[in-house]
Amino acid sequence: MADATCAGRKVDHLGSPMTIEAADINLPMNLPMNRPMARYAAGGSTINAVASPAYTITARVLHWVMAILILSMIPLGLIIANDWGGSLQDFLYDLHRSIGALIIPLILLRLIYRWTNPPSPLPNDIPAIQQFAAHATHWCLYALLLVQPIVGWIATSAYRAPINVFGWFELPPIWPENRVLSAQMFSIHGLIGTLIAGLVAVHIGGALFHHLVRKDGVLMRMITG
Repeated sequence: MADATCAGRKVDHLGSPMTIEAADINLPMNLPMNRPMARYAAGGSTINAVASPAYTITARVLHWVMAILILSMIPLGLIIANDWGGSLQDFLYDLHRSIGALIIPLILLRLIYRWTNPPSPLPNDIPAIQQFAAHATHWCLYALLLVQPIVGWIATSAYRAPINVFGWFELPPIWPENRVLSAQMFSIHGLIGTLIAGLVAVHIGGALFHHLVRKDGVLMRMITG
């Protein structure tokens, strides 16, 4: 009569229990294991198996604060450049200069943080040309946003107009008075503003394309991480 096994003990044909030896157990060693269990069996932690966010909460807050400031500066610059402000023109000038002064430390902080905390790569199924376009748009925006307020500061300094930052303090001039240079720098300032508006439109359009057409979750990386 063949041997029978039950509850971890072997019983022979005489009914006498026998201890199971290690050699008696022949389990296949190539059984599939899920990743968290495999990490645990290898001595790892299942906590590390949880994917980290594409963007940290700090990166997302910096992004949306900058987005609000930039989206407010574009129409504001258009209004004051065309003298559409009426009785509020001087107030709008001061507001424009104040936000511009605020953007300088914020863009520096964001560049440093991105350099030290790079986001996760874009999904592999996004074509290489689209990934290149996304990176090029980002870095062009960073460069222009860094240069733009400094150009405005030089232009305002050369005109010798005050830069009162939200009524808290006044920025010192960084260029000698030169009205001709000031006019030239303000023209450059307007051109850079137009380029920024165009890149922002491309950036928003790309984000909506990923969210509404490709439905690949790229936009949600900057919202939920």
